[in-house]
Amino acid sequence: MSNGVDPAELSDDDLMRELGHLYETRMDALRHAADQALAEHTRRMSDLEAEYLRRIPEREVDPERLREGARAR
Repeated sequence: MSNGVDPAELSDDDLMRELGHLYETRMDALRHAADQALAEHTRRMSDLEAEYLRRIPEREVDPERLREGARAR
């Protein structure tokens, strides 16, 4: 049983809103949700992130987030 709209059916704005909401609620889910609820939260987050990466494969990557950037710090 799947909860929520298929990520492929979301508009770009809706996808970003859904991701933002999941990130806002992640710590609460991690700390306080039942195992099944945490697993569903994780599954949904993974599905939405995969859709984001599918749509934007050439996303901007911050050079500071790469190994070379970390070594330079």
